[in-house]
Amino acid sequence: MSLLLKIKNSPKLKWGLIIVGSLFALGILFFASIYFGAWGKLPSSKELSELQQSRATQVLSSEGELIGKFFIHDRQPVKFEEFPQHLIDALIATEDVRFYNHSGIDTRSLMRVFFKSILLQDDSAGGGSTITLQLAKNIYGRKDYGVLGIVVNKFQEVVIAKRLENTYDKEDIIRLYFNTVPFSDNTFGIESASMKFFGKHTSELNIEESAVLVGMLKASHYYNPRIFPERSKLRRNVVLSQMEKYGFISEEKEKATQDSELVLNYKNYGHDKGLAPYFREQVRKDVSKILDTLKNKDGKKYNIYRDGLIVHTTLNYRMQELAEESMKEHMGALQDQHEKSYGEATPWKRNPKILEDAIKNSKPYKNLEREGLSEDEIMLELDKTRPMELFDYDGTVTKTASIKDSIEHYLKFLNSGMLAVEPSTGAVQAWVGGIDYRYFQYDHVSQSKRQVGSTFKPIVYSAALEQGIEPCTYFSAREVTYKKGWTPSNSGSDDNDPHMNYNMKEALSKSMNTIAVKVLMEAGIGNVINQARRMGVESKIPAVPSIALGTASLNLAELTTAFTPFVNDGRYSEPFYITKIEDGNGNLLAEFKPKNGTSPALSETNRQVMVEMMKATVNEGTAYRLRSTYGLRNDIAGKTGTTQNNKDGWFVGMTPNLVTVTWVGSDDHRIGFKNTYIGQGANSALPIFGKLMQKMNAEPQFKEITQSRFPVSADVIAMLDCEPEKRDGFFKRLFGKKDDDKKVNNQAEKQEEKEEKKGFFKRLFGGKKNN
Repeated sequence: MSLLLKIKNSPKLKWGLIIVGSLFALGILFFASIYFGAWGKLPSSKELSELQQSRATQVLSSEGELIGKFFIHDRQPVKFEEFPQHLIDALIATEDVRFYNHSGIDTRSLMRVFFKSILLQDDSAGGGSTITLQLAKNIYGRKDYGVLGIVVNKFQEVVIAKRLENTYDKEDIIRLYFNTVPFSDNTFGIESASMKFFGKHTSELNIEESAVLVGMLKASHYYNPRIFPERSKLRRNVVLSQMEKYGFISEEKEKATQDSELVLNYKNYGHDKGLAPYFREQVRKDVSKILDTLKNKDGKKYNIYRDGLIVHTTLNYRMQELAEESMKEHMGALQDQHEKSYGEATPWKRNPKILEDAIKNSKPYKNLEREGLSEDEIMLELDKTRPMELFDYDGTVTKTASIKDSIEHYLKFLNSGMLAVEPSTGAVQAWVGGIDYRYFQYDHVSQSKRQVGSTFKPIVYSAALEQGIEPCTYFSAREVTYKKGWTPSNSGSDDNDPHMNYNMKEALSKSMNTIAVKVLMEAGIGNVINQARRMGVESKIPAVPSIALGTASLNLAELTTAFTPFVNDGRYSEPFYITKIEDGNGNLLAEFKPKNGTSPALSETNRQVMVEMMKATVNEGTAYRLRSTYGLRNDIAGKTGTTQNNKDGWFVGMTPNLVTVTWVGSDDHRIGFKNTYIGQGANSALPIFGKLMQKMNAEPQFKEITQSRFPVSADVIAMLDCEPEKRDGFFKRLFGKKDDDKKVNNQAEKQEEKEEKKGFFKRLFGGKKNN
């Protein structure tokens, strides 16, 4: 009674209580407005029970190793059972030591936040955050509500946290938290962070690594171990101290771990970085098309960026690493050779149209053109300088340059492509589409078509064998002028003796152009084209004598297909690389099998003969530097290729269990190598294969490839048992030249007549037939 009298007799006390009561009532009303959705609808308990976060699609190698991911947010959920106990302990010790003793809300801390934020307008009040409250924030984020934003967001999180605690048990809340929490470098969830920073699964983390990741949660950028290793280590040690303080580890364990070094195994799974970016982009395109034909249980199409699919591929993770290393090592040195050979007299300075076309075909030019700028205005814009990052083999460099400068900078670079497949199935083992995906996104495996040079000759020789021409048939090296004044010649001066004759094995190993055309004529142009079709070539091949020297344009994948019959019982196998697609729970959505030719493209005898001929190319012919320079003693068959004016360098290398094709050249076909010494396939493309085999020889896991041997029958050895070359006799040297030339020209004219007739009848009747 005395208290009531005091209030009645004390206006100050009376008004104080009225103010406090009013504030309390306002607080309740304010909270009620949030609870009932006046500030935005809150998720119901039912909606919370059906939480579905977007998940990254994973691309796995043949061994199940993660190659890359497709995502909007880099997230890979894992089960509670996969969390090491020390990871859970580190989280609780650092973020919410009373986690198991409260129902999601730390009341004392929350009241502090309420009074500081509302009464004192202190935005940095912080605190009050439990793991459950943080989970609510991770899932639903925060919105801008002006000056009351921090309070509204925190009260919304309180409601959501309570509903989460009523819906899930503590283990589920830990699981949801770890699977949604943001880490450094745009990474979401513990599994993605573990794979990115330590190259291992969450279940494999040690206590120091767990402490680094948990320490990152306080401020993901500030404690990023990639950027700020010392700062991250200090924060890691704070986490370890917290674990010792609350009895999760002993004092001895804390001291031992505090002294350990911070060791990262950083792996970037962004679309333009990391392992096999060209391959991953091709997989993305293919999977997107496949998903257009599939629907989930709700009848909706799958989303490659959100649905957490698992794409299994044939790629060999380690071989891909070695292939990329080999390419970069060689291309850096070759680029230096290339630039020094031209000096200041670069092709685009001698032919300004090259640079002009490159500028007009560039994205910046086209973007400005779409905005309606005139050509002069566009050029003014492209001349403006600014700091920019430019690619170089010694590391990216930042320079003040214009867009025009950068376009000219990139014109100088040679590019490369490489594909390695298992010949029996076509399963892709390694795929290198270019020198650096960040700056050169054109894929030279799947997109580029180039003349294939002398790598086409084995197809010509295969057709000849299939037409019954014996491998010990001799052909003259003499130059012959064909229709339209075309006179093919040999690159080596020693191979131009008009009176010297070579058998097919010797001619192929030396890559003699004059003889390749004569073999083509003897076999028949039509038969050679049909032979290419049987070996898996689908691109158009012109019916002209020059195809013997590789004037047909094929892409790298197609040329690889054409060589698989030589080591696959005569049947071609198309490159394939996606074996199956699963949903996030491992349910099979689609499965794919190899595509092989239905019938042999050449007989078993002729197949073995061709392999022996191409082994000679490596053992004593144009690919001999595999033995001399790279010291390879493996059983290897191969073929070099160089196109006209040194535009393209090729090499095909085969072991019984691997077919590898490499290409090197400029993206602009008007820019070739300065000379044959640098541009020949043996110098430009072969070394990538040579380095790769050296690296594979050093690793026992590849012994089935590196130690395998080509089987050859005694009959085939006997068929090839003849002198490699023989000289014309006296009378032949005296009188034979004109007769030989006439014979070859007659063959050429008959072949061309035949193809012209075929073309005439096709034009006359083909349309109706096709219709």
